Amino acid sequence: MQNQEEINRLKNVVQQLLDEAKQQGASGAEAAFSVDNGLSVSARLGEVETVEYHCDQGIGVTVYFGQKKGSASTNDISADSLKETVKAACSIARYASDDAYSGLPDAELLATEFPDLDLNHPWDIDAEQAISIAIECENIARGYDKAISNSEGASVNTHQGTRVFGNSLGFLQGYQSSRHSLSCSVLAGSGDAMQRDYWYSVARNAAGLESARQVGEKTAQRTLARLNARSLSTRQCPVLFASEMASGLIGALIGAISGGSLYRKSSFLLDTLDTQILPDFVRIHEQPFLRGALGSASYDSEGVATRARDIVSDGILRSYILSTYSARKLGMQTTGNAGGVHNLTVEPGSNDFAGMLKLLDTGLLVTELMGQGVNRVTGDYSRGASGFWVENGVVQYPVQEITIAGNLKSMLRNIVAIGNDVDLRGNIRVGSILLEQMAIAGE
Repeated sequence: MQNQEEINRLKNVVQQLLDEAKQQGASGAEAAFSVDNGLSVSARLGEVETVEYHCDQGIGVTVYFGQKKGSASTNDISADSLKETVKAACSIARYASDDAYSGLPDAELLATEFPDLDLNHPWDIDAEQAISIAIECENIARGYDKAISNSEGASVNTHQGTRVFGNSLGFLQGYQSSRHSLSCSVLAGSGDAMQRDYWYSVARNAAGLESARQVGEKTAQRTLARLNARSLSTRQCPVLFASEMASGLIGALIGAISGGSLYRKSSFLLDTLDTQILPDFVRIHEQPFLRGALGSASYDSEGVATRARDIVSDGILRSYILSTYSARKLGMQTTGNAGGVHNLTVEPGSNDFAGMLKLLDTGLLVTELMGQGVNRVTGDYSRGASGFWVENGVVQYPVQEITIAGNLKSMLRNIVAIGNDVDLRGNIRVGSILLEQMAIAGE
């Protein structure tokens, strides 16, 4: 449900900026205007902790004088402020050096079709109702078992935004979107043997959220499962990344095939286009037109049309992830990914989570990762981890205080299977991923 009046109001402001840029001598310009409203509440131990209302707006303009570029932003939409913002951008551009690769995208690549992607579902909820959901969720988690001894609280967030983007090539479009979430985190155990875990649900439409009971129970179950965790002795073994962890693995791959990493030559996947980087059963594709999904969009942050496409098929890298600028630096064409990917989907296999545990047989299930130990240049990977030791496809006991290590290039090549337990709570849609083996550093 789009409020066309609000979109038109923002379009008028963006058009004013583009007209002003032209008047001030710019050869090209692009501008964006976003307005966001939201409510966030959190409760802890049955009491309200925070209630925050958000109401933000921001305007950004970029101007080009030939190959020189300047940008400026403001949150004041008065006529004087808009004029001054454009003037500031023009002033920066005049002093900037020429950059042969800068400029607006090619006009023929701009989006011309704008299907309704069902992204906007405002949640008619007030602070009192949101607090009551948060408290209910936390109470369910805390009351689940007497071993649950403390809580980090539960929170409810609701957000709605309007975004308009336009450029001097005649592109001027806007849309509204919403995003709502419910999360909870509790602690179990006593003394030094405390464990914490959490769960959350997120959706464009509040009707798609898991209930307070579901989130509370899952939070409690995950926390209790971690009690009496042990370390492991140092070893090599198969590793299963739970679906919510697998997205980070795929995220590292996407970072390595993104334009910025490639033209700076800071990627472990440099010059791998049209070569095998994953097993031949792996397909990774973008689905920008999924209705109601978190990563859907008919154009990227430059107005370039998005399209459903394969990035990897039969394990072969078919395409990089490029914006206009990075594409020009590489002598290629933008892939419509300025601002990121759109519902990046790793094609699921036939096994559910239980089936993936059976395939793992004996090895490590990773459910939490710590630290930033990923070197995008070399692909070296080393992160603190916790999870569960599995034998004969059955979880035996929780594991903590270990480090898992490998090199992403060989980790990706050594994927054994991908589950159909796909996590839909983000822009990367992937099930659990089983790796042939990794090094585990423990006791």
